[in-house]
Amino acid sequence: MKANDGAEAAKRRAGESAADRVEGGEVVGLGTGSTAAHAIRALGRAVDAGLDVRGIPTSHQSRALAREVGIPLTTLAEATPDVAIDGADQAAPLGPQPDSGSTAPEAGAPAVSAFGAAGGTALVKGGGAAHAREKVVDTAADRLLVVVDRSKLAATLDHPVPVEVLPEAAPTVRDRLGGLGGEPTLRAAERKDGPVVTDNGNLVLDCAFGDVTAPDRLARDLEGVPGAVAHGLFVDLVDELHVGTADGVAVHDY
Repeated sequence: MKANDGAEAAKRRAGESAADRVEGGEVVGLGTGSTAAHAIRALGRAVDAGLDVRGIPTSHQSRALAREVGIPLTTLAEATPDVAIDGADQAAPLGPQPDSGSTAPEAGAPAVSAFGAAGGTALVKGGGAAHAREKVVDTAADRLLVVVDRSKLAATLDHPVPVEVLPEAAPTVRDRLGGLGGEPTLRAAERKDGPVVTDNGNLVLDCAFGDVTAPDRLARDLEGVPGAVAHGLFVDLVDELHVGTADGVAVHDY
């Protein structure tokens, strides 16, 4: 229980740190997931205290939470986001990494300091099946602030990559992903029979590729698969990485 409490506190610190970077008058992309939810709640408190912002949600979940905490909402048709705050299922540094030594959070993971390198950061997103809308909003924003706790850091991406697919195209997309060296699995729903259906009415194939040593190349390959609506690789898009730790937040600018 204490470990879970500590992880949740780290997520909260990261979310609040990113929310503190939002300025009055800005339009904010509101990401999806447990750490992004902490940022949305922090923004709601700031709005209650007088901060003038509008939010663009990336999912039904983030829309409902934003309404609950009182953030005025808009759409991409009406405004361009100045900043987006989003979480990640995994983050790995791009380019050469310094020796992580004994400060790594767990075996195989880099120290937080490794993410300060100039090479940027690659992400796997899509655990909440909202990565298609997240990618649209996050890339439209002038600045992308990503919030994670240390458990999401990795030396190399190896988390299965979610691929949102048109339902009719799922069999052919599955074959194409296999041809790229992946092992795709249709994501099953937990509280209903059958597969997960995204907010866009599509299915999700979680595709294991092992160690993704060239995420930019894999991203290009996935973008060329007909019937694949969006993949969960976000390569070199992060402007700020906020890493919640046991005693604070490490912020890296790119």
